[in-house]
Amino acid sequence: MKPARSKAQQRDETRRLLIDTGRRLFAEQGYHAVGLAEIAAAADLTKGALYHHFGSKAGLFHAVVESVQQEVAIEVAAAADAAPTPWEQFVAGCRAFLTASAAAHRQRIMLVDGPSVLGWHRWRELDEQASAAHLTEALRTLMSDRVIADQPVEPLTRLLSGAMNEAALWLAGSTDQARDLAAVIAALDRLLGSLRNAD
Repeated sequence: MKPARSKAQQRDETRRLLIDTGRRLFAEQGYHAVGLAEIAAAADLTKGALYHHFGSKAGLFHAVVESVQQEVAIEVAAAADAAPTPWEQFVAGCRAFLTASAAAHRQRIMLVDGPSVLGWHRWRELDEQASAAHLTEALRTLMSDRVIADQPVEPLTRLLSGAMNEAALWLAGSTDQARDLAAVIAALDRLLGSLRNAD
């Protein structure tokens, strides 16, 4: 016999179910094409449950974007941690970000609807928490190790983050993603290589 779930566990499960259901529908149809009733019905819950946990469709979408960005950050960190040196960790993390962002089940949520629905500033805050902070830390390590020239880290972080987000957005419209992802990663490698001090 299964033990009874606590109210907190039930709350967490309902919240997770709504996020997962909303994520699937937002990815398939886009934010504006999905209604609250459709999300609630797909999750086999009431609209009241959705309002209780998220307040609105926009509130649910915010949680979905946050979840997607955290998922990407975990994949980036795992790829970086598997590399042997700080430079290789940096390159592997940047490559992983592009690969993870280009995944079809993330593109519309993270790159297309995210900035327009949440607003640019809120979307950037989430991006900062999930990915840009790791990029800043990696760049500081490389500067400390004299792998790249010492310089103000904030503008460099923004330039690299902006370039990678723009490349990921371009990939979202690709008709041959395998080819274009390979081309983007090759261009990224050249861009990152230009930062490196001569050995």
